Amino acid sequence: MLKRMFRSYDYSLMAVYILLAVFGVVMVYSAGMVHAVEVLDLPPDHFYQNQLRHLFIGLIGFIVMALIPYKLYKEKGMLMLITGLMFGLLVLVHIIGTEINFAQSWIVIGGFRLQPSEFAKLGMIVYLAAVYAKKQSYIDEFNKGVMPPILILVVACFLVATEPDFGTAAIIFAIGLSVIIASGMKVKSMLKLGGLAAGFVTVIGGVLLLFNRDLFQTIFSEERLGRIAAYQDPFAHISDNGWQLVGSYYAIGNGGIWGTGLGQSVQKLGFLPEPHTDFIMAIIAEELGILGVGFVLIGLMYIVLRGIVTGMKSRDRFGRMLAVGISSMIGIQAFINLGGMSGLIPITGVPLPFISYGGSSLILLSLSMGLLLNVSMFVKYEEKYFTKNKKESPVPAQVSTPVYTQKRAGRNQFQ
Repeated sequence: MLKRMFRSYDYSLMAVYILLAVFGVVMVYSAGMVHAVEVLDLPPDHFYQNQLRHLFIGLIGFIVMALIPYKLYKEKGMLMLITGLMFGLLVLVHIIGTEINFAQSWIVIGGFRLQPSEFAKLGMIVYLAAVYAKKQSYIDEFNKGVMPPILILVVACFLVATEPDFGTAAIIFAIGLSVIIASGMKVKSMLKLGGLAAGFVTVIGGVLLLFNRDLFQTIFSEERLGRIAAYQDPFAHISDNGWQLVGSYYAIGNGGIWGTGLGQSVQKLGFLPEPHTDFIMAIIAEELGILGVGFVLIGLMYIVLRGIVTGMKSRDRFGRMLAVGISSMIGIQAFINLGGMSGLIPITGVPLPFISYGGSSLILLSLSMGLLLNVSMFVKYEEKYFTKNKKESPVPAQVSTPVYTQKRAGRNQFQ
């Protein structure tokens, strides 16, 4: 059975993940070397060494997640542990968090920085998938089936938004919606939920405007409104908020089809702020041209589509929601990052999955890919050895080893 399971792993999905992550480490070195030396007075390989270390940790987590049967995560004890740890970190960052770039989003322990909001993305996927998988018999009962998990999602988004990190909070909420769509909930229930959400946002916005103008001005700060103005006409705001987008345009135009060559970017020489993070794709476009950009886009597209197909093929609702949630997370982040650096949408500061510099992001994505690979393995295993051979699947519904339940008809039954 173990040989069959290892044959069932999606090694193409694994290969694409590793290729993108390794390519990201190389580009972090190329894009961040000047910034490390000139701005931070650090060695040129500072960001490279950190990202390489994060990738090593991520690969270990990827292997562990790929080997542990995913159905264990919907067990009550495991689910309580994941949810409790997630909310514990989201609360703790408000108490002892370190403020970086105007947001108290980081917990610094020694030389390691942890961003709880990143891990909240995967935590909410697992929580919502597990809860809605168990609520299938009454999933469309609004008060009992629909609302309780939504309230947990709203609380998590609120804790992230008050750091403040509105971009990540919006991503977590969008990921939650993708899991809900895959849950089997009727369209009527989803429309009712959407109407309730719209009304809630309207009421909260009105209350803040009338009774708490300071918080309202914090949410709609001059910097955030400036990003919208720069998005509309970046060249008119080239001296302030439009400079990043203009620099991205110059990098893309300078790269052309073939690029200027690895390490030969001009915009990373102080013209494009922090080119190794949110705008790393602009450096890829400048140095490696359309070929480099195409490599990243095809890799990300393959992972997203492969995950969605895995979810559609899964006969287990929990596995289906996990696969769709993880794929949506990667797809949403990629769209927001690429949309921001190309001027399609306002800049939000979201990293490009697997490519941008960031330890928490890379480790979280590695864990997510391991979980997605595990779901894919079980789907392929059941297709190949259960559906085709019409035999009872040796993989139990709850855990990977049989456990005794109540005695029925005078003999022990296996679950």
